[in-house]
Amino acid sequence: MFAASVRQIGLAMGIILSLVTLYTSLTGIFDPSYQRPLTFAACILVAVLVKPLASRYPDGSRSLKALCWLVDALLLGLILLAVQRFVAQSAGMENMLVNYSFADQCIALAGLIALVELTRREFGLGLSLFAGITLLYCLFGHYLPMGLPESGFTLDQVMQGTWYGFTGVFGQPVAVMISLLYIYIIFGVILEFTGAGPALVRMAIRATGWLPGGPAHAAIFASMLFGTMSGSVAANVAGTGAFTIPMIKRRGFSPAFAGAVEAAASTGGQVIPPVMGAAAFMMAQLTGTPYLLICLAALLPAFFYVAALFVAVYYEARRLGIKPTPKDELPELTRSDWYRSLMFVVPVLTVIGVLASGRSPAMAGGLATVSALIFGFINPEIRRAPHKLIGALAHGGVAGARIMIAIGAIGIVIAGMDLTGLGLSFAQSVASLGDSSLFLSLLLTAAGCLVLGMGMPTLPAYLIIILVMGPALESFDVPVIAAHLFVFYFGVLSANTPPVAIAAFAAAPLAGANPVHISLVSIRLCLVGFIVPFLFVFNPSLLLINAHFDPMELALGVARILLVIWALTTGLAGFGAVRLSTLGRAFRICLAILLMAKGTWFAYAGFALAIGTLLAGWCWPRQSRAEKNGVTLGVHKQGS
Repeated sequence: MFAASVRQIGLAMGIILSLVTLYTSLTGIFDPSYQRPLTFAACILVAVLVKPLASRYPDGSRSLKALCWLVDALLLGLILLAVQRFVAQSAGMENMLVNYSFADQCIALAGLIALVELTRREFGLGLSLFAGITLLYCLFGHYLPMGLPESGFTLDQVMQGTWYGFTGVFGQPVAVMISLLYIYIIFGVILEFTGAGPALVRMAIRATGWLPGGPAHAAIFASMLFGTMSGSVAANVAGTGAFTIPMIKRRGFSPAFAGAVEAAASTGGQVIPPVMGAAAFMMAQLTGTPYLLICLAALLPAFFYVAALFVAVYYEARRLGIKPTPKDELPELTRSDWYRSLMFVVPVLTVIGVLASGRSPAMAGGLATVSALIFGFINPEIRRAPHKLIGALAHGGVAGARIMIAIGAIGIVIAGMDLTGLGLSFAQSVASLGDSSLFLSLLLTAAGCLVLGMGMPTLPAYLIIILVMGPALESFDVPVIAAHLFVFYFGVLSANTPPVAIAAFAAAPLAGANPVHISLVSIRLCLVGFIVPFLFVFNPSLLLINAHFDPMELALGVARILLVIWALTTGLAGFGAVRLSTLGRAFRICLAILLMAKGTWFAYAGFALAIGTLLAGWCWPRQSRAEKNGVTLGVHKQGS
């Protein structure tokens, strides 16, 4: 009873957070000296009250639950006390006329430790360990072996950098979160609650039923639509996978393949403009690039990802002999379906329209959220129970509160990097390991991105990765947008890679398959997603906004990637125009490798061989059918 009451208090605070965020998006932020720390404190309160430590042990003894509540009270007390000290010193911080007592320093340190622990509870060891090690390195790094950047700062210096000021926990990431990103998190949750999903799935099935992999293609379409608004791959898998995975299995695909399609599609939704899991807005802030140009740059890479996934499902269906869905089995679209689709279409068009008119992304998110609430009443269930929209606001506030914890932990890392120069040192290390080879450095950076992004939602994953890995790429004069999109892609794709593979684990119970098997199949399906970032780094014209844009480079780049998609997909699936032998599969995979050797004779040879193979595959089946028909006709005539 006590836990339920505490949870209700947390949800009520979530509603308040959502309403304040909506107001801020439409009118602008308040005094940052107060809004940043107070919003941060409210988010910590909401996250802990809605999911207290005791709720993780439902069958625990009374003494264990009492201990859990005591731990929560201690963590909240430490953070709230540290926030109170920040607010009390805010006037002095603006004038740089403040001395922090030893008690203030210890309170701030205790608040940081509590924040690291809450990060561990919400997001696992990855980010919390990184933030904790950064804090320890700032304080005790001078005890480590030589060859590392300057460290071993005083407690006062570290606390001023990480807590007291606007460069650490309350720095730019928290500011962008409050002023811009929070509203899009709330927007995504409201879209989910309004119930547009089933109608969109039905429309997707109807539109893709003529393809052999009909339901699987419908899953790609629906999951990517919702995924582009959601900042969590796992949440998207759980939300749309409940509809799509059973449909895919019923058409004859294996459970592991069904789960992998949903995991890969939900992951792909994060890289599709205009929202890109809310990371597009943060990218615009960090790079100083207009938001619409970010969307334009992300357009072609997203298209290649989607195309590769569609093609992979198509050839898998052909290989298994799965036929298109019979017309009588396709859902009939009713007037209700079209009305319900407006619950998704109108808010998305609102975002695009407001941005096109020159207004801020925050206002676009606020007006889109208002339109989503209004059009939610198209759903009869919402009209019968309008309080569900209040629940949507509550859960939107909670979702943003959880992300805020990760953003705060990232602030610790940012402060540590600035204080010690560790980020620059890492970039130099990657450059030296790569031995001035951009390709090898990209491989090292990609591996680091996959590790750093594991288990985290899209936005914090992108932030922590660009913080650590971005300077390494920029040291090779890679265009800023290309560098940011490179690390963004691999941060998103970490949702599919073992050992964490959060998308695969979310799909496993719905598919009834082993999560590791789902992860491996998912990597095969979205393998092009691992390749495309390398290609647009070496050919920035693919991003459409490069200062040295070359139409010929763009045309050749698009042709190269489309041939790579065809060669890789058919080679891995073992089916092209006909079933491929082991040698045929190996040949096509080698073709893909040749095609990626840009600017060499290998690439030209790959182009020639790929086009020749395509023509042979197109002509040979027709010739075989013609010969078969001719033989049949000749026998018939002779018999007559």
